[in-house]
Amino acid sequence: MDVLRRLRGTNNEGVLALVLLGLIVAMSIANPTFFTLNTGFSILRSSIVPVIFALGVLIVVITGGIDVSFAAIAIFAGYSTVSFCLTAGFDPGLPGIFAIAIGVGVALGFINGIVIARFNLPTLIVTLGTQGVFFGAMYTYVGATYYADLPGSMAALATSNLFDVTTDTGRAYLHVLVVPVILLCLAVGWVLKRTMFGRSLYAIGGDIEAARRAGFQVQRTQVSVYMLVGALAAIAGVIHIVLSRSANPRDLVGGELDIIAAVILGGAAIFGGRGSVLGTVLGVLLVQVIKNSLLLVGVPSAWLRTAVGVLLVVGVGIQAIAAHRDARRTRVIQDLDTDLKKEQELV
Repeated sequence: MDVLRRLRGTNNEGVLALVLLGLIVAMSIANPTFFTLNTGFSILRSSIVPVIFALGVLIVVITGGIDVSFAAIAIFAGYSTVSFCLTAGFDPGLPGIFAIAIGVGVALGFINGIVIARFNLPTLIVTLGTQGVFFGAMYTYVGATYYADLPGSMAALATSNLFDVTTDTGRAYLHVLVVPVILLCLAVGWVLKRTMFGRSLYAIGGDIEAARRAGFQVQRTQVSVYMLVGALAAIAGVIHIVLSRSANPRDLVGGELDIIAAVILGGAAIFGGRGSVLGTVLGVLLVQVIKNSLLLVGVPSAWLRTAVGVLLVVGVGIQAIAAHRDARRTRVIQDLDTDLKKEQELV
């Protein structure tokens, strides 16, 4: 029993891995072209930006919040950086480009964090509002020009692959940017598991008032969370521009549902206090595999949104049922304890 519990994982990562494996096997049987190196590398490439987004959403969800402004922050930070470099006519190199974008992302995240922490407003409402504000500000003050050419360092990175092989079914390549994404996953996982900051996130998500009484600086932590999410979104925005080899201000915004669904499917509790990096990565891969599978079997792309919506409802529904079961079990135990105390008092 203990072995099964360990294999399942604290956030049902084992179950999700089995579902993902079963889907891959089923699709490989239904369509042999699915089980190829080309398809595998394609799914990994399409998961690079969603995984970074999902790491930021995971951090917010663990604290009991919902952020829908991360995509707007990402394209604002990435696009404004490229626009600035091209307009100024200089290339600060990849470290400089990422530093500028992260600075913009952190500043935008700070706005989210200070409004939520200072005024104790619902995270969904605040980030829904700032999403529109950030997007409008980008169009007003940065511009809406489509850039087909990127700074030299970004253009060079766009053609750098970790693996590039020719197979019977065509060219299969995996971009080198998968490496920093893996490093980001390891870093966020370490922060959540091994640091006091990570413990404070779970404490705030479990019970914000109890966390405050335990000595955690709730407001400071909330501001730090959204600044961290802004930094991750900025990194994702730059990487998206590199992978697409162009800077389009209309990109990214509108796909927030896919990321939130992946995080919830990965075991993060929508009510806060639970979630893991491993489960989140598996959730992103599951969503990408499902979308890829539907395209391979000829399902119209318009139905992809429906599939993701159904997955989100199923994920939240399962969590609600589990929470209700746990609450009922807790009440039963409390009632038994009360009855036992009464019997002891009578004796």
